[in-house]
Amino acid sequence: MQPFTLRSAQPGDGQAVFDVTRQSIAGLANGRYTPEQLSGWMGDRTPAFYEQLILRGRMVVAVHQDRIVGFVDSEPGEVTRLFLLREASGTGLGAELLKIGIANAHAPGLRVIKVESTLNAEGFYKRHGFVSRTQGVFSHGVGGQPIGIVHMELEVE
Repeated sequence: MQPFTLRSAQPGDGQAVFDVTRQSIAGLANGRYTPEQLSGWMGDRTPAFYEQLILRGRMVVAVHQDRIVGFVDSEPGEVTRLFLLREASGTGLGAELLKIGIANAHAPGLRVIKVESTLNAEGFYKRHGFVSRTQGVFSHGVGGQPIGIVHMELEVE
């Protein structure tokens, strides 16, 4: 699955980003979380939730054949979301999106970039220099059962 086009997320991409998130959870997190956790993961999120994130102007999407297949979102000091469709996993796209997320999360004076990794993604972040600090739970903030996460950090200059 190559090549990808990377671009800033645009208004109207919310449905596609919602779909990537939902399909990524079902396709890549299976086996590390209970069926109940997987089914409730999205909580009360809707495409409108992602439209609001897009309006912040920090989300980057990966497009393949006119279809969004992955995205990354960040804020100063943290990569907040990175999701890929299963078929895009293992292509190098995740690494490319992570680089963008880290660059967008970096701000003057920050020495650490954080990520709350899912259990299935911890190895991916470790391969890219992140260090596991503590385990915790993420309650979604919009419904759904809490899921186990790993608080990770990357030192930056």
